Amino acid sequence: MTHIAVIGAGQAGASLVAKLRNSGFDGDITLIGAEEALPYQRPPLSKAYLLGEMELERLFLRPESFYAEQNITLRLGTRVDAIDTASKEIHIGNEVIAYDQLALTTGSHPRRLPASIGGDLDGVFVVRDLKDVDAMAPHVREGARALIVGGGYIGLEAAAVCAKRGVSVTLVEMADRILQRVAAPETSEYFRQLHGDHGVAIREGIGLNHLEGEAGKVTRAVLSDGSTLDVDFVVVGVGIAPAAELAEAAGIEIENGIRTDEFGRTSDPSVWAAGDCASFPYKGQRIRLESVPNAIDQAEVVAQNMLGAEKTYVATPWFWSDQYDVKLQIAGLNSGYDTVVTRQGEGRQVSFWYYQGDQLVAVDAMNDPRAYMVAKRLIEAGKTADKATVSNPEADLKPLLKA
Repeated sequence: MTHIAVIGAGQAGASLVAKLRNSGFDGDITLIGAEEALPYQRPPLSKAYLLGEMELERLFLRPESFYAEQNITLRLGTRVDAIDTASKEIHIGNEVIAYDQLALTTGSHPRRLPASIGGDLDGVFVVRDLKDVDAMAPHVREGARALIVGGGYIGLEAAAVCAKRGVSVTLVEMADRILQRVAAPETSEYFRQLHGDHGVAIREGIGLNHLEGEAGKVTRAVLSDGSTLDVDFVVVGVGIAPAAELAEAAGIEIENGIRTDEFGRTSDPSVWAAGDCASFPYKGQRIRLESVPNAIDQAEVVAQNMLGAEKTYVATPWFWSDQYDVKLQIAGLNSGYDTVVTRQGEGRQVSFWYYQGDQLVAVDAMNDPRAYMVAKRLIEAGKTADKATVSNPEADLKPLLKA
């Protein structure tokens, strides 16, 4: 009987094994995860879960009974030491697990501060998994003082949760503006104002020099301009890196993550990859998408291809971020844009439409689900949108879909 093993029990891994069974695979399946918890959703970790608005059980993607009913062997709290692609074996300590096909859904690692600048002090946190958030939660209390390092979406979401809890928050971003790597100046300005309205002090063009502590716990931050801050805890949101170490050590080709073809197959024909760890071809380039929708969609296509479907994975990039009472929805990829058109709604409702020439390539929509859905459908269909119509808040967007 064929045995499919999956390393990485996050969103992609859980989606992949479920799709295998749903597609009629009746062989053996083993899902191996480093964390003790059942596969769970990560986005609520730093928001509803940290705020105490969501119980642990509600994080789980499926109940434990699902895996038993589907005859999926769960190996949680298990770290894989090595993969031997020649003999098709997974090594866990002295144990060897043979596989016929292997899927790598190992996700990503948060970038951490080096110990040389105080990154190993107590009270310094990243926001990636359940253990991280459980450790940070007791510190997020009214009157505490927090430094957020990094002005991307991870840092901004952490700042929003802390501010809602009554924490005094300072956020530093080394680049000239927050969200510089991922969004237009218009989106940066929107979120700068939003956080300012909630009392968050944002300092752009300023990085962290080092952290200082007493008795092993962080107490002070020294910034790149020489200024200092007394802090009770620090949240580091400076990006993530693909968890590709196992694949690289096994001799599998790496290119900004685990390199796959359009089907999700790696340089080893018996090994596949999906989710944050995988880089794949997209419109003449090679990308990695760090998002829940990509983890699900790519994993499901890979599952079908492991069973012989030969189905090309066509990514439809979309993302979201929740901060205070604002829901940001993003469709498309804005790389290469040269124009941004603003569509202003009421209050905090606004959308920014990215164009490359006359072609719509992406949208950032804040509290404007209608604009988001129209733009998303246009982008996925390869269509564009008349700029004059978009910029006119009185104009109906729906006719654009029929153009």
